[in-house]
Amino acid sequence: MKRIAVYTSGGDAPGMNAALRAVVRSGIYYGMEVTGILNGLEGMIDGEFINLDAAYVSNIIQRGGTILKTSRSPRFLTKSGMEAAATHLQNHLIDGIIALGGDGTFRAATAFKEYCSLPVIGIPCTIDNDLAGTDFTIGYDTAINTVVEAVDKIRDTADAHNRLFFVEVMGRDSGKIALISSIASGAEAVLIPESITDTEHLYHILEKGWNRKKSSYIIIVAEGDEAGGAVAIANKVKEKFSQYDTRVTILGHIQRGGNPSCMDRVIATRLGVVAVESLIGNRSHEMVGIINNKVVYTPFNNAVKTGQEIDESLLKLTTILSS
Repeated sequence: MKRIAVYTSGGDAPGMNAALRAVVRSGIYYGMEVTGILNGLEGMIDGEFINLDAAYVSNIIQRGGTILKTSRSPRFLTKSGMEAAATHLQNHLIDGIIALGGDGTFRAATAFKEYCSLPVIGIPCTIDNDLAGTDFTIGYDTAINTVVEAVDKIRDTADAHNRLFFVEVMGRDSGKIALISSIASGAEAVLIPESITDTEHLYHILEKGWNRKKSSYIIIVAEGDEAGGAVAIANKVKEKFSQYDTRVTILGHIQRGGNPSCMDRVIATRLGVVAVESLIGNRSHEMVGIINNKVVYTPFNNAVKTGQEIDESLLKLTTILSS
């Protein structure tokens, strides 16, 4: 294992740079050359390879985003795309690959196996925390803290104006961000894709609150909620409860940005070093993760197929606290 390549792929997540820093510096520590691939899988197809040294990754542990840039690449999933990527890796004498990303990244790495026999180790970087094989994905802690900070500020204006706010957060297929941030911010209700939205229960909460003269509400909605998202649900509520001054706030990509939290920096650093050591140890097509503070390995197929299930006790907690 003389030369390894590293790239970031899919949606960016706070902590990617911290993981990249750990990969580069631990690779150098173990006597390897480290090559960075710019612009994710698109860059692998186009041969955008650069040499990485310790200086290149200096002063990036605190930065959000990814200095290597990232992309989503339908082109990579074509035969011509994978053949071009494999050729560039071969020409650059790459012996192993480290991929930073989420389920799409690991699915692509699995498909690439047919065209490239190089070992690949994945580092879980996604704000959704929707991969099996780790308690927390890199970026998740920062994202939920960003949401809580935003909701706290929205709560101030909701109280001042007696308003009902629907706050939409990221989570097309996963309600982890919505659920945890709703508990931490004291939201009156949360709507997530993992459970069917009970509009009658929501109406009951609002009606009961109005009767006891509760004048402001925060309801957090995951963007993938089956009822149609915050705007659709807010419109239904307006029709039934015209007495509420109802507003919608969509947090959007603010949740992806910002300096990574201490937790995300530490997890990213640990997993970056472990990923390099895993290649040295001849592991391949596995995601490294941390469960109960211990490093674990999960095959890519299991990491993306199984996912992380919603804790039903936390859902019950939101119901209890809304009463």
